[in-house]
Amino acid sequence: MGGTEETISAYAPKMAGTVNWGTATVVGVFAGMLYGGSKEAAASVSKDAEVMLKLGSTPDKREQYRLMRDAMEKRFIRVTRGSIVGGVRLGMFTAGFYGLQNLLAEKRGVHDIYNVVGSGSATAATFGLIMPGSLRWRARNVLLGSVLGAAFCLPLGWIHLKLVEKANEGSSGERGEATSGVGAAIERLEGNLKKKI
Repeated sequence: MGGTEETISAYAPKMAGTVNWGTATVVGVFAGMLYGGSKEAAASVSKDAEVMLKLGSTPDKREQYRLMRDAMEKRFIRVTRGSIVGGVRLGMFTAGFYGLQNLLAEKRGVHDIYNVVGSGSATAATFGLIMPGSLRWRARNVLLGSVLGAAFCLPLGWIHLKLVEKANEGSSGERGEATSGVGAAIERLEGNLKKKI
């Protein structure tokens, strides 16, 4: 019993405003899958028009059936590949962004806008580095990713922190009342038990 109490108390409380890394990554994977699949589905409309033209010029029913089946298989493969690639890309980006943001918050001991800007800049620069191309092209992508990541995350980080502050203001009063209500109930229960003894 004593060992479990020590284990539970060894975990540090999570800082207000930090995002759960695992949940954010899963949401990023599913959002990337949805985006990548819908993008590929929209891009395959022109290919469907080509198949319809071929179908109109082919009188043989077996050939029409084969063309339709091939077109559907290719479309399914394109959409599936787009979903997987989009999910992996956005999932990796989300995992890197929120993981670095939480690491910065833990190391610095404070969750502020600089954690969001720093993690956005570093993650965008890293993804610029792994993009295909020459060394000069990658260096350009790192620099551009770093600047754009910081510029994009500055307003988002500010909005996020303001929302966290608003949420903490509303919940701090409720928590105080709940604690005093629970504390009062415990005191009443203790008083009743003492009277009976």
